[in-house]
Amino acid sequence: MPGMLYIVGTPIGNLGDLSPRALETLMTCDFIAAEDTRVTRKLLTHFDFKKELLPYHEHNRKEAGERILGRMMAGETCALVTDAGMPAISDPGEDLVNSCHENGIPVASVPGPSAVVTALALSGLHTARFTFEGFLSVSKKSRREHLASLVNETRTMVFYEAPHKLPATLRDMYEAFGDRRIALVKEITKIHENAERTTLKDAAEKYETVKPKGEYVLIIEAKTQAEIDESQTEDPVALAKSLLEQGLSASEAAKQAARLTGVKKGDIYKQLLNEE
Repeated sequence: MPGMLYIVGTPIGNLGDLSPRALETLMTCDFIAAEDTRVTRKLLTHFDFKKELLPYHEHNRKEAGERILGRMMAGETCALVTDAGMPAISDPGEDLVNSCHENGIPVASVPGPSAVVTALALSGLHTARFTFEGFLSVSKKSRREHLASLVNETRTMVFYEAPHKLPATLRDMYEAFGDRRIALVKEITKIHENAERTTLKDAAEKYETVKPKGEYVLIIEAKTQAEIDESQTEDPVALAKSLLEQGLSASEAAKQAARLTGVKKGDIYKQLLNEE
């Protein structure tokens, strides 16, 4: 009989948020697969117990995943944890969960804190519909293409961002989206928890000179259907040119302009080439 994988949510700041069921699961499983064993060891020490910890992260997911899978196939139970929050969300744990399903190993959830939904609740922006976009690429071109694809998004957008990348990200967001409302949420459940409500323009200007501290969740307001309808009356070639100036390729600029205006991509692309 195969064992089982437990997906265990862990605190995103305040260790008191570990649920009794999560604690019981961590104490009774055969071993724990952890993103960073040092972080998880501190959690276990806080609750005064020890357990075998196996590192499972972005850089060893294939080989470590095979070892973990083999032990579960042999009947052991594994608790999967990330450094903070729910595993397998914007996290290599999704590969392990998928492998379990493919190999007939039962997967159970032990829900816990999540930075995405907690930040949404703190933001005060619309939460009925939202899209989680995770971390933007470090590649300037890929980052701008990602943002350009969201220009007409009608759901509230949620991003993660590291403090050292925040100023550049806010500049790119303001350039792509214009001046929309944003909530910058950081240090969730910690002493300095803060949800800063402002606009993209003001945020971009502020963090040019203020050094960001802490990990951020960015909540950005969506575009209304009325705004989309208005944008679709724009000159598609002029729009494509403005996207070119933001760093997109001619093909990608034509694609995004076509999506925004309803004009065929090929027609916009040809006009761009003719005007070069």
